[in-house]
Amino acid sequence: MEALLSLAFDNIASKEAQKIRKGLRQIEGMLAQICLSSGKSTSSKPGHRRNQSAINLGEQPQPTPKKLGQLSEDPAFREFFRLQEGFEWNVALRVADCLERLLGMTSSKDGQNDLLILSSLSNLQGLLLLHPPSRTIFGRENKMNLLLDLLDPFNCPAIQSAALLVLVTALLATPQNTRIFEQMDGLLTVTTLFKDEDTTQQVKVKLLEFLYFYLMPETPVEPASAPNTRSPSKLVGVFERRSSTVQGDEGGGNTKKSIRTQQEKQYELSRYLNNVEGLVQDLQESAPFTSVAAR
Repeated sequence: MEALLSLAFDNIASKEAQKIRKGLRQIEGMLAQICLSSGKSTSSKPGHRRNQSAINLGEQPQPTPKKLGQLSEDPAFREFFRLQEGFEWNVALRVADCLERLLGMTSSKDGQNDLLILSSLSNLQGLLLLHPPSRTIFGRENKMNLLLDLLDPFNCPAIQSAALLVLVTALLATPQNTRIFEQMDGLLTVTTLFKDEDTTQQVKVKLLEFLYFYLMPETPVEPASAPNTRSPSKLVGVFERRSSTVQGDEGGGNTKKSIRTQQEKQYELSRYLNNVEGLVQDLQESAPFTSVAAR
């Protein structure tokens, strides 16, 4: 895995679009191997496969996502998680750096630069879900500002939507990152884009979903009872207990001190948006993110 990551890191650090695309695909392929089952049937026999028609071969079952319990016991996932704990092999940090370089590059007329940005965002979202401690990199102002820059009205709707998904993942169960988001005028950025008449309806729906997510009550994550626990029910606890290991103590801090009440966040948002009380009421009645908050 180190050899694959080294090759991918070299590619995404290039200034050539073709190499960057190759590196991002290598990372995406690695994540797919970790998250997807092979789709092979245990009852299949070589002799039987030789007699299958081309039509039947084309109907072979597609890979399916592994369950969380399967991931926790998977050797590839364990090795991936182990490597992410160090600075040298942390993929999320490298992809974020690549994304920053892409934003500094001149946009191409054929839209290839935008496609590379979208690919980077897709990889980044998956990485933050697979390795939650990597979310601490967005406790740094420059990395949080990177996501906010992607919400600029000059970016295409697809990039704005993808950036919002990564932003949600970066803030999920990480209240200290939410405080950085607020300090960087993130609420102003989001609400300005929401009120902009040129913003597409699809993006406005994503922005509204983000505001519902932001207004959710924040709760401290209970640490795991044992450092080496890897059972599915305690994976999140292990992730959060080790959340400061990727980049030292930066972006960390006392999680409980970082927590704000729903009323405090409602007040913050009301500085930029009217009828926040209505949003809170809708949130309390529909509870759209209950299953997410429980994770």
